[in-house]
Amino acid sequence: MPAAIKERPTAEAGRTPLVVRLLVLATFVVILNETLMINAIPSLMESMRVTEQAAQWVSTAFMLTMAAVIPITGWFLQRVTTRQGYVIAMGVFLAGTALSAVAPTFAVLLVGRIVQAAGTAVMMPLLMTTLMTVVPKQDRGRVMGNVTLAISVAPALGPAISGLILQFGSWRLLFVAVLPIAGAVTYFGLRQLKNIGEPKVSTIDWASAAMATLGFGGLVYGLSLFGEGEVRLGPAIVVAGALTIALFVVRQLKLQRVDAPLMDLRTLKHRTFTLSLAVLCIAFLAMMGSMILLPLYLQNLRDLTPLQTGLLLMPGGLAMGLLGPSVGRIYDRVGSRPLVIPGSVGIVASLAGFTQISTSMPYWQILGLHALLMISLAATFTPLFTLGMGALPADLYPHGSSILGTLQQVAAALGTALVVTVMSTRTGQLVAEGADKAAAQLSGMRVAFVVATILAAATIVVAALLPNRTEGSAEPAHF
Repeated sequence: MPAAIKERPTAEAGRTPLVVRLLVLATFVVILNETLMINAIPSLMESMRVTEQAAQWVSTAFMLTMAAVIPITGWFLQRVTTRQGYVIAMGVFLAGTALSAVAPTFAVLLVGRIVQAAGTAVMMPLLMTTLMTVVPKQDRGRVMGNVTLAISVAPALGPAISGLILQFGSWRLLFVAVLPIAGAVTYFGLRQLKNIGEPKVSTIDWASAAMATLGFGGLVYGLSLFGEGEVRLGPAIVVAGALTIALFVVRQLKLQRVDAPLMDLRTLKHRTFTLSLAVLCIAFLAMMGSMILLPLYLQNLRDLTPLQTGLLLMPGGLAMGLLGPSVGRIYDRVGSRPLVIPGSVGIVASLAGFTQISTSMPYWQILGLHALLMISLAATFTPLFTLGMGALPADLYPHGSSILGTLQQVAAALGTALVVTVMSTRTGQLVAEGADKAAAQLSGMRVAFVVATILAAATIVVAALLPNRTEGSAEPAHF
């Protein structure tokens, strides 16, 4: 696999290698499913006769599996060829999708979602590692712009697409619609996909794998309990997950002495990668937080249907995707700072605008603020992915993409838990004081957006510390 390559294959200047285009398409299809079920919760509750808390697990289980599986992808991708990794990832995803479509019970549906997520967890690190190997440095920004479509836009478009599909039938249609598309992508991908490099024989430390699964999985699960309003069990699981992660870190530091870590933390010694990772996580937290709050606001307080909600928020997601390649080309010409710093300011400005939401705010204003948020995220994601990964030596690409994917899931869980907990706490306080429930919920949403705005302001500070470009794979720089 790419981790074993000493010399990068050259790609024709100005063209995106076919292997990367195929992997982008496949990654878009599988990552789309992370948020595809958000609008299907009411339908699922009625069909399967489960509570809202139980139904939320179709999304929580997906996110939890991603966080648990991604840490071992660095090791896995070193041992297999590009085609083998692709076949395994898409095969597992297809099996999970088919199982979910025909699930006779809710328990079987959850198993299907877990299997789906296991395949999805491999695709993003496979794509990132391959891209950094085959694309020349001067073209990475342009190509990474296309990758943004898969990594960032797919989750943003998930609720909108599901809102459209649900108009025609039950939640099962979401899986039935994905199945032939994923099957076609897999078939045509295998016809065209070529191996990049050779596998590298390596061993896995199963104690580290167990710690990663329990630690990152437990942390995401605990945060999801916060999001469900569980304030007793949630903190204990979060603390247990954090302690397990601390043990995992200690073990990786020991294993690095013999070059056998499951997740090589020497990636974090590269200052540019670590700073980029910090901005990406905070930005992704802001995106996921807004994705939770806005549908609640539009459907609960403005009485919009899931379809209307999806259509209102779709322009922002589409703008983000369409701008990805353009942002990449601009990055190749001018570097990161002219994009990331204004993008960070735009994120803060849009979230600050949402702190003023009301039951009479014009829909065009909501659309405009959401579009500003998505465009600002597009201006930051592409340069940060390119700059951060470009700061690493080739042998750390699989580990860098693994860390990036894992922390992205943790940020998503934290963003969801944070905004829902803040909103619920404020709403409960006001209701206890005798306030109208709708007015109390609106106030809770405003406070949640205030908290998100304050956190997002940190991206401006960190973005200002980033270099404009990565000068090759420099030696590790300690803070």
